[in-house]
Amino acid sequence: MRKVLIFGSAGQLGVELVSTFRSAGFQVHPLTRANLDITDAAAVEHHITSIEPDIVVNSAAYNMVDVAEQEPLAAFQVNALAVRHMAVTCRQVDSLLVHFSTDYVFDGTAGRPYTETDAVHPLGAYAVSKLAGESYAQAYLDRVLVLRVSGVFGAAGVRTARSNFPELMLRLADGGKEIRVVEDHVASPSFAPAIAERTLELVNRGILGVVHLGGGTPISWYDWAQMIFRASGRSPQLKATNEREYRTAARRPKYSALANERLATLGITPMPPLEETIEAYMQQRRVYTAAGA
Repeated sequence: MRKVLIFGSAGQLGVELVSTFRSAGFQVHPLTRANLDITDAAAVEHHITSIEPDIVVNSAAYNMVDVAEQEPLAAFQVNALAVRHMAVTCRQVDSLLVHFSTDYVFDGTAGRPYTETDAVHPLGAYAVSKLAGESYAQAYLDRVLVLRVSGVFGAAGVRTARSNFPELMLRLADGGKEIRVVEDHVASPSFAPAIAERTLELVNRGILGVVHLGGGTPISWYDWAQMIFRASGRSPQLKATNEREYRTAARRPKYSALANERLATLGITPMPPLEETIEAYMQQRRVYTAAGA
């Protein structure tokens, strides 16, 4: 039985990875923030060498984009140096490293979905730290799979501390006040269960290098909010705003949608349409809510 160690297993993506790999017959070793501080190099080495997994999956991340501008070192320790710890140890035990990165490694100036071969240009502390994590993984390992995702959302976001965009919108809608969302920033929101399924498929195929797992639908955050409200049956006061009116501490790419070019070339199952995934999300979150999650 193949063994997989999953860092960040309590997050909305980690939960789906644990379920998907376990269902596929893997012996899964989940590690959460409560179990392990991934910035502790000795602890990371101990866990990997004691388990000697065939695959190490890193879905842990520091993703507070604006806060990272005030604490860039904290972001770099989690998103870059911790990945280095994993890569160095994976090299010792000959484990495949699967590392999740982000659409924010791009600057958004292309005005179209980014492919795996496009030049990277991060715009802030968070983005720099994520690109450094990619670089560390590739610097130490030949057997590495870097998966870039965008606007991840999964039903486990109902109970995770950082939540996700659909949950934020639903909370604001229930608050009864006007909601303002930017219409001039475009991404490709990625459904966590679909990411986990494609990850398993890529691993089983022995694919290495960088692969994009964007949601497949370039969409503005304003239009994404509208879709969420339609799927949830809510009709709040929603107003379009823009970058000029809604300033944030961190610079963000205005068009960071991902083109899943390698996924198509490799013949991997395409990412599902966004409309389909938000409907599935609403169904899944009802299950979580009913269970008292």
